[in-house]
Amino acid sequence: MIKPGHDQGAYAVRCEWGPVGAALVPADVAVVVDVLSFTTTVTVAVGQGIEVLPFGWRDERARAYAASRDALLAVGRLEAREQEGSVSLSPAAMTEVTGVGRIVLPSPNGSTITVALAGTGARVVAGSLRNASAVAALLAPLLRDGATCVVVPAGERWPDGTLRPCVEDLWGAGAILSGLVGLGVEGLSPEARAATHAWSGARLPTDLHDCAGGRELAAAGFADDVVVAAMVDASEVVPVLDGEAFTDAGRAGVGAPC
Repeated sequence: MIKPGHDQGAYAVRCEWGPVGAALVPADVAVVVDVLSFTTTVTVAVGQGIEVLPFGWRDERARAYAASRDALLAVGRLEAREQEGSVSLSPAAMTEVTGVGRIVLPSPNGSTITVALAGTGARVVAGSLRNASAVAALLAPLLRDGATCVVVPAGERWPDGTLRPCVEDLWGAGAILSGLVGLGVEGLSPEARAATHAWSGARLPTDLHDCAGGRELAAAGFADDVVVAAMVDASEVVPVLDGEAFTDAGRAGVGAPC
């Protein structure tokens, strides 16, 4: 049972971390933010007309699921380098993908959270630094009309499996929330306002390259993924979960929260 106040229910616009936060802080709209790299990759893919089906991480059913949906199953970043025609969680590599209509994209954080939210009745949106202003522009009219929203920085994992709050997802959440404030949305929880303060202090793209997640990807040979993720407002695409797949908000027919 959640403790009083922890659901931020006194506020229309909420912010809470990871899969547990997403489950315990409900709202009409849930914006999942996984900057390095799930929601960034989703934004790139959907912008190229690719439908993205999220799936749980290291789930043995993924291959059969992809086959049943006539979709290409994404593989690991390193594995994709050795398999011609494959796709992965790499947003930089996704910018070069052609001739693919649907992909199944597992990830340990953003995708897993999305799958968990899919059955809750919330409208699920993929937010990132690349589309922060576009997400805010889509949601602001809904929130001004009385809908509620939770922004969920996905976070990463420590080796023991516990949540590691990561600054890049806090910045991504803060960028979206700051956009909402700029469009006249009120009723932010203190947790949501704290994310806007974090974003106002960020120095992009340098900080994204220098933070723990950015350095980790660079050390593995994927510094280009950080470059793509750090392109603030480079995209006007807003991926919304429509049934099983993320598609652009225009195609999904977003007009009111579920």
